[in-house]
Amino acid sequence: MSIYSENEAKAILDKVVALSKADECTATLDGSIEGNIRYALNNVSTSGIVSNAELQVQVAYGKRSGIATINEFDDASLKRVVARAEELARLAPENPEFMPAIPKQTYKPTSTFSDKTAAVTPEYRAKVAADSILPCRANNLVAAGFFTDNQKFSALANSKGNFGYQRSTEVDFTCTVRTDDGRGSGWVGRNLGDVSQFSAPTEIQIAMDKAKRSADAKALEPGKYTVILEPAASADLLTFMFFGFDAREADEGRSFMTKKGGGNKLGEKVFDERVTIYSDPADPSAAVLPWDDDGLPRVHTPIVTKGVVDYLQYSRYWGKLKGKDVVGQPGNIIMQGGDKSTMDLVKTTQKGVLVTRTWYIRMVDPQTVLLTGLTRDGTFYIENGEIKYPIKNFRFNESPVIMLNNVEEFGKPVRVLPQEAPIVMMLPPMKLREFTFTSLSDAV
Repeated sequence: MSIYSENEAKAILDKVVALSKADECTATLDGSIEGNIRYALNNVSTSGIVSNAELQVQVAYGKRSGIATINEFDDASLKRVVARAEELARLAPENPEFMPAIPKQTYKPTSTFSDKTAAVTPEYRAKVAADSILPCRANNLVAAGFFTDNQKFSALANSKGNFGYQRSTEVDFTCTVRTDDGRGSGWVGRNLGDVSQFSAPTEIQIAMDKAKRSADAKALEPGKYTVILEPAASADLLTFMFFGFDAREADEGRSFMTKKGGGNKLGEKVFDERVTIYSDPADPSAAVLPWDDDGLPRVHTPIVTKGVVDYLQYSRYWGKLKGKDVVGQPGNIIMQGGDKSTMDLVKTTQKGVLVTRTWYIRMVDPQTVLLTGLTRDGTFYIENGEIKYPIKNFRFNESPVIMLNNVEEFGKPVRVLPQEAPIVMMLPPMKLREFTFTSLSDAV
């Protein structure tokens, strides 16, 4: 069994905390059941279910701490994992930045669980694969995709009386479609909490259409162009930028949030005034657990308001050192936008480039968040409000900070899950000027 009820989880955690003779003890218990199906070359290759639960115990003697994990929960196993954590704590050196366990907290439940997602069957997964493969076969296209459904629970407790428990669900779908000669490629991805909002027959048409359209790509001279980035194209770029919203890195001169002469840019205008970003654990389209990895409650948090930086993440240690109140680290990122679709943005573009997605992204300069990467799976030239023809993929050198100062228009936000960090985002398609493409790529 890997999904425990609140009472079952609490009984295990209470037993663990009571077993510890250390100065303090914090325990977390997580379990999940993940179903999956994978297909390639228009054939299912693997399918299965992974079920697991894991207990992590952290204890401390003064400023010495130790952590041990286990996935067995009988009394003997619980005694063993607590003893191991205590043994490691006694051997560990003192941590000068040690922070004690948090006191008892109040968590406001968020809507992270869907009965329909938890009830997904192998037959449903097989239908997702069939709904992707069969249309591709009929159109001389080749599909390769992956669908997962996940139900899980998370629970935490400590020796100061804190406790939290919540269940959650998620489905994730990605599919790449190629023409049978390999000259065209399209892609689609969806991440949702509620599977009833997902339709494989609808989603696969997006990838099929891009695969057909992207064949016979023409070379376009590298340079600066107006671009329309679909949400999947900007998600990982912005993820690298949000890594820089760390107060300590900024204060120590290691990020783009470092202020010349010392300090950080909290309260300064850093982006275009149309940029407003916040986090809300209870957002109905992107709900997340109401606590962070430290057990601190997550709250609605303005991050950027009309271009002004409202928030930097203070760790508990750095917040204490700097005299700052610390809130739970955001579990989602939500960017405000308009009500237009990607194609609506295309219609208002005289000349530009439409980018489906980006990949192989690497940091060039953390001080400016200059990134390099490649476009893929459907890059198109726009002229007079229409997609004129497919173009070869580009390598780009661009900073998301500069991007968000070159805003022309935002569309309607949609839910995406970046590859670089497991944080749910609500991002709009973005129309940006002067995006820098540095060279061509022969990859499809």
